[in-house]
Amino acid sequence: MMLDIRGENRVGITRDILAVIARAGFDLRRLEVETGHVYAHVPGLREADLPNLRLGLEWIPGVQAVVVIDALPGDRRREALETLVASFPDPLLVVAADGGIAAANAAGQAIIGPSAALPAAIAARLRGKGGSGDGTLALTVNGRAYLVEMMATGAVGGAAKSDGGPGWLVIFRASQRIGRELALVGPGESGTLDRIVGDSPLIAQVKDRIRRFAEVDAPVLIGGETGVGKELVARAIHGAGPRRSAPFLALNCAALPENLVESELFGYAPGAFSGATRDGKLGLLELADGGVLFLDEIGEMSPYVQSKLLRFLEDGAFRRVGGKQERRVSVRILSATHRDLARLCSDGRFREDLLYRLSVLRVDVPALRERREDIPRLIDRFLGGAAAQIGRPTPRLTADALERLTNHPWPGNVRQLQNVVFRTLTLADGPVIGLEHLDLSRDGGGDPASADDDALPPDWHTAQRRFEADLLRRLWPLYPSSRKLAARLGVSHTTIAQKLKAAGLTP
Repeated sequence: MMLDIRGENRVGITRDILAVIARAGFDLRRLEVETGHVYAHVPGLREADLPNLRLGLEWIPGVQAVVVIDALPGDRRREALETLVASFPDPLLVVAADGGIAAANAAGQAIIGPSAALPAAIAARLRGKGGSGDGTLALTVNGRAYLVEMMATGAVGGAAKSDGGPGWLVIFRASQRIGRELALVGPGESGTLDRIVGDSPLIAQVKDRIRRFAEVDAPVLIGGETGVGKELVARAIHGAGPRRSAPFLALNCAALPENLVESELFGYAPGAFSGATRDGKLGLLELADGGVLFLDEIGEMSPYVQSKLLRFLEDGAFRRVGGKQERRVSVRILSATHRDLARLCSDGRFREDLLYRLSVLRVDVPALRERREDIPRLIDRFLGGAAAQIGRPTPRLTADALERLTNHPWPGNVRQLQNVVFRTLTLADGPVIGLEHLDLSRDGGGDPASADDDALPPDWHTAQRRFEADLLRRLWPLYPSSRKLAARLGVSHTTIAQKLKAAGLTP
């Protein structure tokens, strides 16, 4: 039986309690003392003996009550700690100073196997640490990539206690778990179709393709001008597909030089190049294993990295920069560009075989000026979001202001519209936003000559092709067959079929 003997915190009270228990003829297995409590495990104490022992204990000066308990506090803490360690999802090892494994949770036991031996790379790193400092190590165990965290603790195990050296806490963090965490805390809109605002025929086609493509585990190439929301489309494809619970990670190929794009994408082995950490690094492909990797501005990728990406798309295998071990992961690649990749292939700046691999499925996101009927709804969404962020009531637009925003050319597309709405709401006071509150000059929208050069065609051929594609996208919902559309435009059925295919509108 276990007792909680509650009383004053005075000198000698524990000695008096032990004396009473001994005079009553009972052995004591364990004793724990806290302020105001003396916990005693008396194994031979029976229910019939309890009243006499309680009476004797309560005669002790300062003892206030004797309560039967089902477990000592130390046992409760130990049981809670064991439950915590056992349920910890990552493999966890406690390593003594001599390199022996003092303890491991269930996931950790699966790592070390029947031999219960610490992986050689980790043992070498701990020996090199000299007993101080923390560290990380990119390591593959049983074909699975981990980021191993090593943290020095107090003395652990017999060897550590004898020589005063430290022990180590070693945690194996699987690449997929890290990828999911990065996806949760990273920037970006939630991956749902609800985030794509608009009911115009063109945007309805985009949503329909998202629904269809989400269930097909194949690469998707997303085209469209800068600022149309290509990443939002990629996130919607991920959110509607079978990989929705796995990581969604993104890499902007235009934001980094070639060597950094390569190391970010594929990772690198320890000491792979000058400036690389000796621990190595997990690449986005490993972090996104089981999920989706979005490669934005794929047209800016260098030829060398293109060749490595092509190899991965062919068989799912790659090597880290400076590494020799071949790795395999299951990652769906979604890519996006505002450039004409076919023209880049003709100029020798993009691999044609890679283009075929990336564009198994294709979505072209229309420019904002091509779906002006969606602008009022977009403005409502942006006004509400901006007002909530600033902490003020949502104002309303006058008819003149709404007409001005609807008819603006928007070379920067949806991103530019969102910035204008936020700036206008920040600078305007009162519940109504009128024409006088709008300031579009800073966006270069008032003068077509000052538009973003990326939105302008580079040559006559591209301009003609864009015009034809825009015309076909506008007419296709009204004449949804190549023969009807050919009759409407007064050209042959063959010509229209070829133009539709080039615009990505093949039935």
